Amino acid sequence: MRQFYPIILLTISNVFMTFAWYGHLKHKSLALWLVVLLSWGIAFFEYCFQVPANRIGHEFFSAAQLKVMQEVISLAVFAIFSVLYLKEDFKWNYMLGFILILLAVFFVFKKWD
Repeated sequence: MRQFYPIILLTISNVFMTFAWYGHLKHKSLALWLVVLLSWGIAFFEYCFQVPANRIGHEFFSAAQLKVMQEVISLAVFAIFSVLYLKEDFKWNYMLGFILILLAVFFVFKKWD
């Protein structure tokens, strides 16, 4: 069960990361300096989940596996965020790109004997 903690923590981390990096796009009237400070403050919470995710995760996964896992989670969270929060369309070519990234997951996690 402990091997699932990194996935949960990475997901939470990526929710904070996505809001820190892209949430301000819905509030373009705010001053840039304020957006930077707010984003930095939100990113603190990202690190509060990201660092333990990697520390715990490295007991079960290689660093490369953790990185690929983080990227897939990041893209999934971002896809949901962009549709629900930013009200952007999810296009077919985005899906194709995600499928290609899932191929990377296959190659990184496959045991090559």
